[in-house]
Amino acid sequence: MYLIAIGVAAASLVLSGCAGPGPASESGSAPSASADASSGYPVTIDNCGTDVTVAAAPERIVTIKSSATELLLALGLGDRIVGSAFLDGPLPASLEKAGADLNVVSDFVPGQEAVLGLTPDFVYGGWESNFSAEGVGERAGLAALGIGSYVSPAACKGEGYMPDPLTFDSVFDEITEAGAIFGAEEAAVELVADQQEDLAALDPTGADTTALWYSSGTDTPYVGAGIGSPNMIMQAAGLTNVFADVQDTWTSVGWESVIEANPSVIVLVDASWNTAASKIASLEANPATQQLAAVQAKRYIVLPFAATEAGIRNVEAAASSIEQLAALEASTTG
Repeated sequence: MYLIAIGVAAASLVLSGCAGPGPASESGSAPSASADASSGYPVTIDNCGTDVTVAAAPERIVTIKSSATELLLALGLGDRIVGSAFLDGPLPASLEKAGADLNVVSDFVPGQEAVLGLTPDFVYGGWESNFSAEGVGERAGLAALGIGSYVSPAACKGEGYMPDPLTFDSVFDEITEAGAIFGAEEAAVELVADQQEDLAALDPTGADTTALWYSSGTDTPYVGAGIGSPNMIMQAAGLTNVFADVQDTWTSVGWESVIEANPSVIVLVDASWNTAASKIASLEANPATQQLAAVQAKRYIVLPFAATEAGIRNVEAAASSIEQLAALEASTTG
């Protein structure tokens, strides 16, 4: 028997089931979490303003969004994921084997009925909005059913909880918290160490390179602002965000502001529903934006959507940005 309590709505809820961890995943190269899954409990965390207390490692986890799914796979917890949904793209090559048997139940946020049909004891969501009456259910309601919940802290919106700005330390702290919640402390320590090593090894561009982070939108572009993962990734790559002074994670701007900024490179977020190719076509067809120096020179950096939200692929995204920028510079001088 183990206990999960969420805030004042459920001070003491007992779940039936085995208290020990499930068998370690052998589907991929991610480290096994089984060795340390029974230590360090109970764990209590203030998560986006909701108190989460976990008395033993959750056994049946539903993950919403790629960032949550990929983190648990990287921690060796694939065998405990009973369902995933709202993935932002394919798994990276490093996690393909670990996620080979992933049960993807929906391309969007699943309804509560579908989630309950998986008989989970925990739901890990990438966004606060995943936990709504129209989505997987509100957190207090899930708690009343004996289901714990956790939201990526990078996505917290409440005062005092929204990262300002998001930093790689914030991302690493989430890995550590997830390790504590899901009984994968040792795997989390190893993952953070690997990420810190990769971050330290980055060789950002030394040139004064201004950049636009173009996420979506044609009439009104939705761009990376000054305190979220886009700005964090660009900074790590040595790029200067032309909208870094906007106090938000992402923001809508007018094309006139983009034209005035005239960035020397454009970072394009590539998603199946809003491809980088479609954004390039729009930029090059628009009489105003086709005059931008970056558009005329085709100075584009393309990053997969799943690597651009706060998570374990952000260092990889920064590294890719550096490599792509170097290739652009080489093609210019070659």
